[in-house]
Amino acid sequence: MTQPKDSFSRRDFLKLAGLGLGSLALRPFMRLEEALELAVAGGGLRLPDFPQAERLARNCVGRIPIKARPDVNSATVEDIYEDAVLPWLREVVAETLDINHFRQRWVETPRGYIYSTYLQPCRNLPNQPLTALPEGSNGFWAEVTVPYADCYLESAPASPYFKYLTAGGFPIRVYYSQVFWVDQIRTTDSGVVLYRVSERYGSYGDVLWAEGAAFRPITEEDIAPITPEIDTAEKRVVVNLNRQTLSCIERGREVYFCRVSTGVGDNSTPVGEFATWRKTISIHMAGGTVDAGYDTPGIAWTTLFHGQGVAIHATFWHNQFGEKRSHGCVNCLPEDAKWVWRWTAPVVPLEPGDVTWDNWQTGSTHIIVEERY
Repeated sequence: MTQPKDSFSRRDFLKLAGLGLGSLALRPFMRLEEALELAVAGGGLRLPDFPQAERLARNCVGRIPIKARPDVNSATVEDIYEDAVLPWLREVVAETLDINHFRQRWVETPRGYIYSTYLQPCRNLPNQPLTALPEGSNGFWAEVTVPYADCYLESAPASPYFKYLTAGGFPIRVYYSQVFWVDQIRTTDSGVVLYRVSERYGSYGDVLWAEGAAFRPITEEDIAPITPEIDTAEKRVVVNLNRQTLSCIERGREVYFCRVSTGVGDNSTPVGEFATWRKTISIHMAGGTVDAGYDTPGIAWTTLFHGQGVAIHATFWHNQFGEKRSHGCVNCLPEDAKWVWRWTAPVVPLEPGDVTWDNWQTGSTHIIVEERY
């Protein structure tokens, strides 16, 4: 992703803000109950007072400028840092063509204009948290419905991502649209309901605690299949690498369309016809080298179709759809990835929220990846 020349390295500003909570997670002599109470008392696990607006914009890339006009050459009003959240008033077309970018859209905020690629569109929808697990259940899937929530790491970090954050003193956060597994609920002495969240699939074993109000339980209705009465053979997904688009074709008719971000350079998305072989509500994805790798938890609505990890999935860490930028997967807005996940076969039940399908000839939706203008 093209960054402003004066941008800080990833999470530089958050390092300053998160030293308290990050250090707290490294005190093995402290009982969990004490640590959680201390974190809540210090405000570390309480949800921030996000702006009151129907739609919000979270800075998801680092230090970025707010411009006076929707134009890269206009005056900079101020700089904001990663995870800053502002009201998203509307999206507008750039006043002058910027040849360095495919997307020519800017987001208007009360403080000025921001290039849309730098902003995750999100909402602030806190929930009334459950105070106990549903009867007869050992947990439930839950979606983050606020811009972000700070977390407490229950033990020493295991994943490269959490090791990096903890070592640098960065805050550990979950973000809007991520999905996790909740298997414990605790109410602190101060009356704050906390969820214990983790990952069922692809997990390194890390366990987090966060304010329960940040999470909405996923229901059967949320994952209900779309047009399941249509024969699987009459459905296909077409990903166009040149146009960076995805189309769902049903009986020869396009029923869904969205912009995507596919693999770039040596990590190009493979071309050909494939079949969905695994679908999961949420999974931890990791791969690559030390210098060019990735390690990302809570990736929702994942539809795997090639090799061990190429998938269509939700993306919360960028808004660059329409341009290539992934490690090979097909990145989508969360709502787009969820629609595709529900529409494709095989069908996945809420429990366990994961299905592997070994019969690619029947009962599996085919994914066609092509290069066509």
